[in-house]
Amino acid sequence: MRHIWYVAYGSNLSRERFCCYLHGGRPDGNDRDYPGCRDSSDPIDSFGLLIAGGVYFAGRSSGWRAGMAFYDPEAPGEVAARAYLITAEQFVDVLAQETLRPPGMAFDLTPVFLGHRYSNGVGGYPILVRVGDRGGVPLVTFTRDRHSASTLLAPNVHYLAAMATGLREAHWWSRTQIERYLSALPGVQRRASAI
Repeated sequence: MRHIWYVAYGSNLSRERFCCYLHGGRPDGNDRDYPGCRDSSDPIDSFGLLIAGGVYFAGRSSGWRAGMAFYDPEAPGEVAARAYLITAEQFVDVLAQETLRPPGMAFDLTPVFLGHRYSNGVGGYPILVRVGDRGGVPLVTFTRDRHSASTLLAPNVHYLAAMATGLREAHWWSRTQIERYLSALPGVQRRASAI
């Protein structure tokens, strides 16, 4: 069975929130119940990392009823991320749920395993980005083209709180570091109470 490092940069920085995709459930502040993956096993491992690029908030999530995070690999700077070691099947099921599809969709990850930097995603996340590898296993995230984001839109406080939790868990950042990082992201209005 092949494995992949799923690289999270938004609300999935929080392990509890991410596990709603694996086990099923509803995250705090979200209106959607997620069915979970066909394989509901916990991540095998996780670690915090910095990847080149930037994060911005745009679109309107039907679950969060506010903006959501997208990764811009071409932006200057660094993104505080978290990688979860999961199976390739779980990765596809997470991507399916992120794009309002049921787990079990057919999806070809061959380009990722061949080492392609960019490959096709689906729906609201039409681009997969391989940001490196660890122990020979690809580090991969999904996003969309920055130019498709016509309007920035702030996330809600629950989304920011999930990000803040994940930054504490994965990077051991202080409240001040977290607030500085989040408040600088395009689309965010200052919401210190969430942090």
